[in-house]
Amino acid sequence: MTIAEKVAYLKGLAEGLNIDTEKSKEGKLISMMMDILQDIALELEDLQTEQEELGEEIDAISDDLSDVEEIVYDEDEDDDVCCCDCADDEDEDCYASVCPNCGDEIYFDDSILEAGEVVCPGCGQKLNFDLSSLADDEEKED
Repeated sequence: MTIAEKVAYLKGLAEGLNIDTEKSKEGKLISMMMDILQDIALELEDLQTEQEELGEEIDAISDDLSDVEEIVYDEDEDDDVCCCDCADDEDEDCYASVCPNCGDEIYFDDSILEAGEVVCPGCGQKLNFDLSSLADDEEKED
């Protein structure tokens, strides 16, 4: 039995007492209390309905957020961060290095290697590459 039904039952009991609600002070008091209880019961019903609707909307938003998180975070599941398109390009060589500051593995292609520096996407530290020793090794081989 809902609160509104209980108040309606109580109001019926009060009416069954045949108390004069116009002349008797007690009758006026009981009548006013029944009206107030009925208003409270109706307000409470409205609040419960709104609460259920809000709960359903929150569930829908939570489901949507889960979908968005799945899309966003599943693409970057591993900690490897690529600062170029070398992973998609099969013809171009792709190199990897570990950032000494944050430990993230960074991937880059020949153009970044030739520039001699790359900025770690994980921590923003600038990494420099010294390729002079490789050039010296190639000259020795020739």
